[in-house]
Amino acid sequence: MLDPKALMAIRNLELRARTVVEGFWHGIHRSPYHGFSVEFTEYRPYAQGDDPRYLDWRLVARTDRYFIKKFEDETNLRCSLLVDGSRSMNFGSGGYTKAEYARTLAATLAYFLSHQGDATGLLTFDEQVREYLPARNRPGHLRHLMLALEKPAHGSSTDVAAPLRRIAELVRKRSLIVLISDLLAPIESLATSLPLLTASRHEVVVFQVIDPAERTFDFDQAARFLDMESGRDLFLDPSLARAEYVRRFEAHMESVRGTCEGLGISHVLLDTSKPLEFALFDFLKARSMRGKLIRRNGAA
Repeated sequence: MLDPKALMAIRNLELRARTVVEGFWHGIHRSPYHGFSVEFTEYRPYAQGDDPRYLDWRLVARTDRYFIKKFEDETNLRCSLLVDGSRSMNFGSGGYTKAEYARTLAATLAYFLSHQGDATGLLTFDEQVREYLPARNRPGHLRHLMLALEKPAHGSSTDVAAPLRRIAELVRKRSLIVLISDLLAPIESLATSLPLLTASRHEVVVFQVIDPAERTFDFDQAARFLDMESGRDLFLDPSLARAEYVRRFEAHMESVRGTCEGLGISHVLLDTSKPLEFALFDFLKARSMRGKLIRRNGAA
């Protein structure tokens, strides 16, 4: 797995994405999940509740693992990536920002899905919608998406309500919606906007991107801190403010997680110091778990 700092040193975004995907496949082949990547477009892991009639016994014999044959409606995927470009995403304590990490994650998912034959779209936002590319799977589309992701973020505050309302209006067919943001915004806007997507029966995955310094507030000396979204200057002694800051920050993240869980939405907390291969694995895991819920609810 490639260290994120080394990965961000690759200037070309599409090359970064390809590096992550190829590293992921290499890791899968050397892990206990051997065989998963080879058959990904045609099979998925067996889960309790699946009809055993659709097990592929030849694959069981070859890999000693249980896989279900995928149907046509499972293989044709439409995905829209929603990427936060607000000013708070420009914070970074490790030599790169949350925005760079989030854009690389979006590029990685787009690269991965397009090479699986799936249609991928993009919506970038801050306090308003900035770029929108409908989900497509055609020559040249991935390159257009990468170019849109490479545009620098110039937004100020985060408003998740507007982009979620907009994507609900634009995407009528049932799709996969992936929200990538630090979600440092009032929880109320998230709680009132996410149901617009679940009500349309979209599958939703939320990646909450957090810099490790934001969780620990691990600063040594009193200093002037700039609120990146409001522009306010605050003079703080970290030793005095740390306990209350951490308490509020963890409470906010727990509210985000609880809101997603209550709506049946997959929530993945991403530390920007972690390799992006983990994020790709979490993405596939979230899709697998969500897929089981959809099938069971549908059967009920």
